[in-house]
Amino acid sequence: MTIRTLLFDLDGTLINTNELIISSFLHTTEKYAPGQYKKEDVLKFIGPPLEESLRKINPNEHVEEMIDTYRKHNHEHHDELVVAYDGVVETLQKLRDQGYKLGIVTTKMGETVDMGLKLTKIDNMFDTIVTLDDVDHAKPHPEPVVRAMKALDAKPDETIMVGDNTHDIESGQNAGTKTAGVAWTIKGRKTLEDLKPDYMLEHMSDILKIVME
Repeated sequence: MTIRTLLFDLDGTLINTNELIISSFLHTTEKYAPGQYKKEDVLKFIGPPLEESLRKINPNEHVEEMIDTYRKHNHEHHDELVVAYDGVVETLQKLRDQGYKLGIVTTKMGETVDMGLKLTKIDNMFDTIVTLDDVDHAKPHPEPVVRAMKALDAKPDETIMVGDNTHDIESGQNAGTKTAGVAWTIKGRKTLEDLKPDYMLEHMSDILKIVME
């Protein structure tokens, strides 16, 4: 196997935004559905597009208001709660130095993606970034991964999609790429292993062994 292109999810894969996301959801649910949600209840909201998750709280009313409430809290607390996972910066730099093409494929909006990349100092690492703003269909649909591959002139059999959530693995599989789950997923590694990704990373540096073997 020759991998030349690596596509990464962002939140929960490269940068740890879990506490920020959880606190933003709890802040929002407490305002629009007081007393109905605890930390363990909002874990299922991590991963899908924000609007999709918030519609499950209140499908008929206040969705735009909830989105604004969530984003305001998220932006205000972003820099105090977000960090890169161990080994991410060093691993990305090694991959760049070796000439691999790197991309981000995320369900986040572009503005928040930029905040996370700049804060963790990995904003200059990627050759393409596909956000929710760029697609008609979010992961697990193949469109985001296909769009990234097209931008990088990459072939599916030479590409690997790395992520912490089921829709990352499914999107890669649907697009015909290799896939790798990350064992540090807040969803629990078994959730990803059940989808039979090609690889499971215990540490971000494990990707170096996979692509350089």
